[in-house]
Parts: sequence; C-alpha cells; structure tokens
Amino acid sequence: MMLLMACAGTGGATREPPVVTQGEGGRPVVIARSYTLESSVLKETRRINVYVPPSYADGQTRLPVLYLLDGGEQEDFPHITGLAQLASLNHAMREMMVVGIEGTDRKRDFTFPSSDPVDRKELPTSGGSAAFREFLARELKPWVEARYRTTGESAIIGESLAGLFIVETFLSQPELFERYIAVSPSLWWDNQSLAKESATRLRAHPAGSRVLYLSIGDEGGGMQEGVDALVGALKAHAPAGLQWHYEPLPGEHHHTVYHPAAFRAVRALFPVPPKEAQAPGGAP
Repeated sequence: MMLLMACAGTGGATREPPVVTQGEGGRPVVIARSYTLESSVLKETRRINVYVPPSYADGQTRLPVLYLLDGGEQEDFPHITGLAQLASLNHAMREMMVVGIEGTDRKRDFTFPSSDPVDRKELPTSGGSAAFREFLARELKPWVEARYRTTGESAIIGESLAGLFIVETFLSQPELFERYIAVSPSLWWDNQSLAKESATRLRAHPAGSRVLYLSIGDEGGGMQEGVDALVGALKAHAPAGLQWHYEPLPGEHHHTVYHPAAFRAVRALFPVPPKEAQAPGGAP
C-alpha cells in the first residue's frame, strides 16, 4: 500500500513554527492499494498498484483504465497517479483508474530480441517483450476487469524503454489497448529496426478506433531518428480509424520530459465530454 507520511512545514518567514505534539507520529495518507499477482506466464510474482478516484466509492461508477509501466512506488506511480488525481480536482480530463505494474527487470520486459551484439552485451537479459505482452493480455487485464468496474476502455503509458515496448505493442498487437502513450521511446534499439519496419507494419494494420500519442525531448541521435521514421510512416500509412498525435518537447531532456508529456497526453486522450465540462475554478 502506498503511504505518504504527513509532515509539518515551517510556514512563512514571519510565522511561528507549528507546534507538534510530542510523540505524534502522524497518520498514513493512503492513496492506492497494492497487490501481488502470481504470473504463470512470467514465472514470477508481480506487484500491482491500483489507484481509483473518490467517485468510485459510490458503487456504480465505471472507469477507463490507464496501465502504467514502471508503475512501482519508487518508480512512476506517484507522479502519474498525481496527474490522474487532477481529474477529480479540476475536471480538466476524465476520471480514470491507474494500474501500475512495478518493474522487476525492465530491460528484459520492454525489449524484443536484438541482432546487435552491442545491445546484447549491454542488456544481457533483454528480449522478453513478447512474454510480458502475454502477461498483460492473459493475466493482468482479466484480473483488473474481474475486480474493478471499468468501462472496457484501456490505455497504456510509458517512457524510454517502456515507450519502446508501447510502440512495439501498438505495431504488433494493436487490439490490446485502445490508447497508447509513448514518451521518448527508445527506438534506437536493434539499430532502429522497429522504426524501419513501421511502414510495413502499419500497412498491414486492421482498421479500428485507436489513439497513439508520441512525444520526445531533446534526445537527438538514434532515438530522434527512430521517432522521425515512425512519424513519417504514420503520415503515409496510418490505418483507418487511427488518431495519432506527435508533440515534441525540445525544451525538455530525457530525465525531465515524462511528466509534462504525460500531462499533455492524458488530457488529450481522456477529454471531458462537453456537457460535463466546467468553467475554470470548478464552477458549473
């Protein structure tokens, strides 16, 4: 369970420090539930963190699901959940539940086998993306659907190697999710083979209502080249029904791009229906 311990600040410079009762340990602030899931596909135990907004407590509300890669407490779960929580506070986007998949070996789970000896040397456990995708399809998604009230809508979000996995999943198994968010995807992997194959894969894509959101910081090199190749393929061969968005953020770096890109993506992919939109400040 994710716990945030309450702490007291010193207040303004001219104010007296707040008085804390001796022995007062504060109380836990609980924002999510944490589960363990035994995976027969991956042959290991995976920790799953789940956030639902307060509205879910009414016993009737159904929610879209945002699956978060690198979704552990010490990974991206706190800040992506914070973005989802904004939906309950300012109505700038639809409410959603967040299902965070804590990492065990991201270099294994998020990469397909590479023919590049340098890749294999630097990431010796790589090449397990097909098994991880099977885990999502056969075990995790059914587990979530059986335990939570959902709308049946699903999205997946991740950055860097997780973004590579998302692009690969979108190109190879597009029906697995309705919405895909890939931030600074590591399309340099395997000498950019996935990006180079993207046009061919897109030509074979089935028609369907899906959304792909791409963003990248000031990465340069093979990562930017790979994204450029994918964007070019999308311009030429986007299948019927696909909505895709490319929003580069050149003012951000690899270690700063995720949060601002994720906020833009979630707002774009989970817009509030016009009849439910509210004026600034929360006034109806």
